[in-house]
Amino acid sequence: MSTLKPSILLIYTGGTIGMMQDPKTGALKPFNFKHLTKQVPELHRLDVQLDSVSFSKPIDSSNMHPRIWIELAEIIEKNYAKYAGFVVLHGSDTMAYSASALSFMFENLAKPIIFTGSQLPIGIIRTDGKENLITAIEIAAARYQGKPVVPEVAVYFEYELYRGNRTLKYNSAHFDAFKSPNYAVLAEAGVKIEYNTAAIQKDSAKKLIVHKQWDNDILVLFLFPGISKKITQHMLATPGIKAILIQTFGSGNALTDKWFIDALQQAIQRGVIILNITQCLEGRVIQGKYETSSMLEKIGVCGGADMTMEAALTKLMFLLGKKLPAEKVKQLLMQNLRGELTIS
Repeated sequence: MSTLKPSILLIYTGGTIGMMQDPKTGALKPFNFKHLTKQVPELHRLDVQLDSVSFSKPIDSSNMHPRIWIELAEIIEKNYAKYAGFVVLHGSDTMAYSASALSFMFENLAKPIIFTGSQLPIGIIRTDGKENLITAIEIAAARYQGKPVVPEVAVYFEYELYRGNRTLKYNSAHFDAFKSPNYAVLAEAGVKIEYNTAAIQKDSAKKLIVHKQWDNDILVLFLFPGISKKITQHMLATPGIKAILIQTFGSGNALTDKWFIDALQQAIQRGVIILNITQCLEGRVIQGKYETSSMLEKIGVCGGADMTMEAALTKLMFLLGKKLPAEKVKQLLMQNLRGELTIS
């Protein structure tokens, strides 16, 4: 780069933010990012060198898949030395999954990867996309004493910046679509962008490692009162399952019926890894706190602490992809790898 300005790469994967409304038909269609500055002229006033790249075929985030995470990671890896930071434009529905996944893929990250999107297309007058885009770029470019202010994977939406693997989408109707229920906000954008430096990951001096192996042979089991014995036993016995993410009540509690505990134990004896996270948006799993979770602890279920479902699921897929022994996977599940859980 022949400029002293921070260089930011904007990556469009798809999603609402990149849609333009045809003035004649009213239909929404992806717009050409070569004309981005025509749609958002404020970008000219940012003190950055901005480049952009778009997926050859933009996708709706409901079609997100690990192979697309790999494609996205490879774009960043290829351009990592060239740019000071990255902004990923992504559909909001699965943004928390993708941000969590990228956090595990990039070990020893030392530059910002900021996900953002919008609830309304950027071509709509009332869009939230312009502010989200502009501020995400500012955050990706922010430096202090020559170093990035936010050297981690994060999500910026509606004036707040969240750690990517602590984020969940909780609202489909309002602009403030995301929350980080178990971890502090990394920054708030008001008149100034106020950074919570104590909550932000420190950059790594080690060499970047990009992990690209995934394994999605996982079952998610959501518990509810009256859950069917027949269906549950059938699900847990499905051939090929390598891990089960079980969403329990409260602080990690589950029914204590013998058939249920036996079904879990039989799965564990087959080598299946079981991870316990709570259905509650806030709080953490504490296995053994009540009798209704002590049996889970006894049979070898891993406690997921305060991980979001999105972080827990992508962490499982990431660790299974490394082809590690089951006991090693269990150890790593309960360790804090990328700031995704709080060690009590």
